[in-house]
Amino acid sequence: MALRVALLNFCFDDYTIELANSLVNYVDLILIQQEKSSSACKGVLDERIPVLRFKKPSMRNPKNILSMWEMMRLIREVKPDVLHVQEAYDIWYLLTILLNKTPPLVTTIHDVFSHPGDGETVFASEYTRPISFHRSQQLIVHTQLHKQTLNQKFGISEQQINVLPHGELGSLYQRRSHKKNLLREPYTLLFFGRIWPYKGLKYLLQAMPLVAERFPEVKLIIAGRGENINQYFPHGYDEQRYEVMNNYISYEDVVKLFERSTVTILPYIEASQSGVAALSYGMGTPVIASEVGGLKEIVRHQEDGLLVPPGDVQALADAIIDLLSDRQLQQKMQIAALSRSQEDLNWSNIAAQTVDVYQKAIQMSA
Repeated sequence: MALRVALLNFCFDDYTIELANSLVNYVDLILIQQEKSSSACKGVLDERIPVLRFKKPSMRNPKNILSMWEMMRLIREVKPDVLHVQEAYDIWYLLTILLNKTPPLVTTIHDVFSHPGDGETVFASEYTRPISFHRSQQLIVHTQLHKQTLNQKFGISEQQINVLPHGELGSLYQRRSHKKNLLREPYTLLFFGRIWPYKGLKYLLQAMPLVAERFPEVKLIIAGRGENINQYFPHGYDEQRYEVMNNYISYEDVVKLFERSTVTILPYIEASQSGVAALSYGMGTPVIASEVGGLKEIVRHQEDGLLVPPGDVQALADAIIDLLSDRQLQQKMQIAALSRSQEDLNWSNIAAQTVDVYQKAIQMSA
């Protein structure tokens, strides 16, 4: 008889969709999610997966008590052998699992700590998030660094922490897009994702003039929301050199951005893991990243990307120049990035490993 699993997600919709689409081949799967996540699933979630939804108000709304009651009612109705939660640092959820009995609990931790300067950090989450660490029978993380931190800083047994890679996301966006492939622009760089201080955009902007000395045709696409982008360009910017998309970006436009670009730049000064790297590899776009946090485990230097010291403007510029000046290296890294998507970043492989984690959680609860 197939294992019955309830997959609960408050965020990380893309990750949840791709994991669910592969898990359904291994277990009897039910997806429980907030109503606002339904649009992300449209047309890309496997039709075999039943979906149960509940309304989730904003954090400070006392109606969260009713929301959590409904969430627990759905879990009890499903009667899963395992409850698998995608990292939820919502205080209402954490108090709910602290005060209620749950099925054997597996939690995927995408970020152990909040990122410095992240304006979207959940209120008081630094104090309450350890509840999910200690309440879960098994934890899934994406890097050895995460495992080490949970073990050393929070006292979680190594036997409870499983390192599974963040699966590729390129194929998901391509399914949503339905557009033909674009030709890569040979001197176009991409900075994609939320714009907060820890993402290190300022170092990339300082490196751009150094790159332009060698390649006057170089162009940087900055695509994402977060801080006010104008603070990075107090005197305006050259529209020939910079293409700025500081607003909502459609799925089709996301695909176009990665297809157009020769390389994705992640000049972060702090990092745990990176969904942007997972998306970039799935699109066959190599990555130049800071050798920091989990990024140094994700990017394979000189194979599918390049690593540079964080905050080192000259090293970043040199890496960009090296890649732009070597078409053979570009092609080699594009092929390697796509190969990663079929190997360790392949969702079917990740789902099979996830089922093993479920069995461990059940054994711990017995």
